[in-house]
Amino acid sequence: MVGVVVEQRPQMIARAAQGDAHAFAALIEPLLNPAYRLAAVMLADRSAAEDAVQEASIKAWRKFGQLRGDAGSLRSWFLSIVANECRMVRRQRWWAVAKVAEVVPLPGVRDSFSETSSDLKTALLRLRPDERLPLVLYFYLDLPLDEVARTLGLSPAAAKSRIYRTARKLRSDLTLEEVF
Repeated sequence: MVGVVVEQRPQMIARAAQGDAHAFAALIEPLLNPAYRLAAVMLADRSAAEDAVQEASIKAWRKFGQLRGDAGSLRSWFLSIVANECRMVRRQRWWAVAKVAEVVPLPGVRDSFSETSSDLKTALLRLRPDERLPLVLYFYLDLPLDEVARTLGLSPAAAKSRIYRTARKLRSDLTLEEVF
């Protein structure tokens, strides 16, 4: 069964490039979840992330003939479209005020995990989107380094350097306190 899927993939790419919507949908569908997760972290807004992925999907459909390379580059090509769409959304809504629900802890209950994850989320959101993107691709979406590099349009060495520098910057922003 796996051999059939691998053999059909180049044929599906060719059919999608010729305008076959079903072939395009079959190729893009497995990429929608990683694309949404990328957009959700980049935009920190669920509905904006959904809109960005939808817009990126439409752009990918319109520009599918521009896809260069094999089926392995499809994911990085699509994720780079999603990342660009997220950048555009962030530029357009620079004036928007994000309202965050206030979480009120129960009296007498101290949840160190939620405090730590809240600190991590806050530290991630303090990063510029272009700093956050390599971390999300590598650690959150678990993409291999060469695919992160293709998505960012960089060499693997440059992508590795960005991941390292941003992770170091993020680490310096986080401080963990011992709970006694």
